[in-house]
Amino acid sequence: MKFSEIIGQLPLKNYLINTVKNSKVSHAQLFLGAEGSGKLALAIAYSQFISCTNKQYFGSDSPLIGDSCGVCPSCVKYNKLIHPDIHFYYPITTTKEVKTKPKSIDFIQTWRELLIKNNYYISLNDWYDSIGVENKQGIINAEDCDEIVKKLSLKSYESEFKIVIIWMVEKLFHAAAPKILKILEEPPEKTLFILISEKHEQIINTIISRTQMVKIPKLSTKDINNALIQHFNASEIQARKISNVADGNLIYAKSLIEEEEDDSNNFTALRQWLRICYRLNNEDALNLVKFVDEISKIGREKQKGFFNYALKVVRNSSLLNHGNDKLVKLDENEIEFVSKFSNILNSDRIPLLSAEFTKASYHIERNANPKVLFMDLSFTLNSIMHS
Repeated sequence: MKFSEIIGQLPLKNYLINTVKNSKVSHAQLFLGAEGSGKLALAIAYSQFISCTNKQYFGSDSPLIGDSCGVCPSCVKYNKLIHPDIHFYYPITTTKEVKTKPKSIDFIQTWRELLIKNNYYISLNDWYDSIGVENKQGIINAEDCDEIVKKLSLKSYESEFKIVIIWMVEKLFHAAAPKILKILEEPPEKTLFILISEKHEQIINTIISRTQMVKIPKLSTKDINNALIQHFNASEIQARKISNVADGNLIYAKSLIEEEEDDSNNFTALRQWLRICYRLNNEDALNLVKFVDEISKIGREKQKGFFNYALKVVRNSSLLNHGNDKLVKLDENEIEFVSKFSNILNSDRIPLLSAEFTKASYHIERNANPKVLFMDLSFTLNSIMHS
């Protein structure tokens, strides 16, 4: 990733570029900032710039004073996160695939795919979901600390620097930390540690004392607004609304955009489904089969999202029925639909519908067959709506 591809943070980019230009790269740096500020993206862009064999430096007329070239062999490998002289460590735990003594290297392919897919802006929950930790808590464990010491005892393969990025260093297991304290304080020559954290108070003090802190500020509302329009195809109205509530968190802003898109798709699907379920004549039976086939293909997470959306509509219907219009969080199309279905989505049926949607979401999470579930639920809804 190049610095120019990172949203905002211009003063910090130029500061990092100057440390390289002036040969003042501190061997252990702590990138501290809130979620969605771009810490990891900056760390990777910094590492790529350090390793680039054709660094670019710009004139005074350019706001960005330099960048990696993006096309040299080193940059090409960085773009795929496969450069042999950068090593990533992150919170992990045992999973269905990795059952004993896990190491970060066991999850490296998932890590690369997740970062590239999300343009290097990910949350801890994104990571945990991608590796399937379920109800466990990830840590940076002793095995990884041993691996760091082992990796840094070897010479670099291609670059001048060996670089270790420890993401979410606050998750470093306290009993494992002593294993890396010495090498963190006195690393081999041309070694760079970049530790990344969101919670300063949870980092072990002996780690903090051995690093130079680089504070990553939150993104500005303007930066979020522009990013949503340029990179996420948001309308100006959408971008303005979301950037005002995102609090400088690009990850959260992106999730709000996706939530709006999902809600739009879920609204269309739910309206179609409830109409079919209500009538359920011969013609609608064919439409029901088609609907079930289509929704069975969207994946379990989206199916759970569909049921969560259905619960949202039902809850807001209850508010409308009780005259609490000011508390309703539905748009005009949703309110129109709910109003037309008010004789069906009444106070007697709403608890029954809520119970069925909640139960269906639970069964989807437990790997129920979606075709069987949706078909069975459709007949149940028909029965409730005509009760």
